[in-house]
Amino acid sequence: MKINKYNSLVFALLSGFFLSAQTQPKQWTLEECVRYALDNNITIKLSELDVKNAAIDKKGALGNFLPSVNANASHSWNVGLNQNITTGLLQNSTTQYSSVGASVGVDVYKGLQNQNILRRTKLAIIASQYQLTKMQEDISLNVANAFLEILFNKENLKVKKEQLAIDQKRLARSEEMVNAGTIPRGDLYDLKATEATDQQAIIVAENSVLISKLSLAQLLQLKEFADFDVIDDTDVKDENNILAQTPIEIYNKAKETRTELKLAQTNLEIAERNVIIAKGAFQPTLSAFYNFNTRASYSDIITGSALNSDNPTRQIGYVQGTNQAVLEPNYSPVLGGAAPIFDQFNDNKGQSFGLQLSVPIFNGFSVRNNVEKSKVSLERSKIDLEQKSLDLQRNVYTAFTDAKGALNAYESSTVTLEARQQAYNYAKEKYDVGLMNSFDFTQAQTLLTNAQSEVIRTKYDYIFKIKILEFYFGIPIIPIITK
Repeated sequence: MKINKYNSLVFALLSGFFLSAQTQPKQWTLEECVRYALDNNITIKLSELDVKNAAIDKKGALGNFLPSVNANASHSWNVGLNQNITTGLLQNSTTQYSSVGASVGVDVYKGLQNQNILRRTKLAIIASQYQLTKMQEDISLNVANAFLEILFNKENLKVKKEQLAIDQKRLARSEEMVNAGTIPRGDLYDLKATEATDQQAIIVAENSVLISKLSLAQLLQLKEFADFDVIDDTDVKDENNILAQTPIEIYNKAKETRTELKLAQTNLEIAERNVIIAKGAFQPTLSAFYNFNTRASYSDIITGSALNSDNPTRQIGYVQGTNQAVLEPNYSPVLGGAAPIFDQFNDNKGQSFGLQLSVPIFNGFSVRNNVEKSKVSLERSKIDLEQKSLDLQRNVYTAFTDAKGALNAYESSTVTLEARQQAYNYAKEKYDVGLMNSFDFTQAQTLLTNAQSEVIRTKYDYIFKIKILEFYFGIPIIPIITK
């Protein structure tokens, strides 16, 4: 009996543990959110398909160096008046013919276009991989921003709830003071209005938390996000000491690591290769070919000859002067069945091979226009690379200035909060002894609440600005693993 009771107790404890584990929502870390987004985001999946397409294009470019081999076969029926290919006679009959063949062709010289197309496809693979990496980096920043937005809203909600708790205590104490005749009843009404305002602020803050969670869950492509939550990691610190770097140092590092510059440089190289490919169409092309054909007929064939019994002789001329007819034996062909089909294929086979040279002379300016278009695209790529470099320099200096400003704003808001807290404590002491009315005390409390909210806002703004600056310095949110 004791053992059964012990087992029942253990079972109950384990059941309670697993039930609480199931009902408690998972709290995601920033790294988990970013990793999940990189694995499941639809835009990233589409970019991964572009990488696969680029790899397939490379296989096609390699195939241009290989010979083309084709086989053909046909079987036909001729019904009605046809010429017998064996006897040469016209006759009404149904005949069948079969033919088979094979052809091989290979480019010997094509203006080096195949070689340049292969080099372009290799560059296209690199460009698609850079595009995928850039997409992953952008998604990582968006996830980090959404993650910090949740933390900001949760801390803001916490401040609102703490403020409500303080006001509720004040309201209860004020009711006692009103009953004791220490303060007028009008102060009590002000406190009730303040409590109602606090309740409304909490509702707004709760909605902000829910909306920010929903935004991050949708960014992660989560199907079930009712219990989605994140870990409250609110440390403010510059772990990599990024602000110790100068803007020019960060910019020089960004030029080496930023994906948008690498992508623009690769697109420039692709444009240069397209110009070379287009110019290659001005050159002659030389190709080699080999063809093999054979055929078979199912018609009767001549197997021999025999003297025509109905007309054993035929006149072939006459003797001049006497006009005596000159005769010869009249033989008629003897027809037999068609030869075996494989024997016919062997007897009727034929081959052809050679070289074919094509020299472009005039093609309606199509080749020249393609070259001009490719040159325009090349100039566009050069301008795009220059613009990307200028944008990167501006973004780095802006990010550095923003991070410095965010740090100063956070430090100033912290100092302001300390001053507002001291002012609130002093106002509370005066209010408790009846030396300050409720309106003035509420103003001091409102200023304190605003200072607390400003500290929260500047803190997370500073965290995100530091993340952006680290991003330009080549420090990712999490290490991105290339598949």
